[in-house]
Amino acid sequence: MAFVADHEILFGRLDEELRSARKAAPDVFYKIIACVCRRIPVLLKTGNATRIDQLIGAGAWTDGALALLQLELPEWQVRRLAFENGEWLCSLSRQPNLPTTLDDSVDVVHAVLPLAILRAFLEAQQASRAAGQILADVARLQPTIGHPICCDNFA
Repeated sequence: MAFVADHEILFGRLDEELRSARKAAPDVFYKIIACVCRRIPVLLKTGNATRIDQLIGAGAWTDGALALLQLELPEWQVRRLAFENGEWLCSLSRQPNLPTTLDDSVDVVHAVLPLAILRAFLEAQQASRAAGQILADVARLQPTIGHPICCDNFA
């Protein structure tokens, strides 16, 4: 359980750093990749994630943040990007075709678009880890050999 608390502290510190940042920078991206991502560090070592390195090196922050989301959390999609009251709203969803009232989306705001996407990415990553922890705690049933029989009395 200490690991769960450590992850919450890490996510909180990264989110606070993103919230207070005024502009996107390579060190912000690489810190998120090193601390939070599971897939991308392996892909960077094998050379399969060179696109992210190229985008970050070119200063294409928005495209880099979207590529990070696509490679690390492919089950999450951008539901909404909107500029309202001087801030960017980024909504990510696992099921973007559901009505917004039924969807369990992640909604984050920031004055800078790529940082809003990165903050939403952190929230989605944290939600995915929490869902994985809940699923890991559920008992697994072992398949049985033979034929199932219904024993209900419908009389």
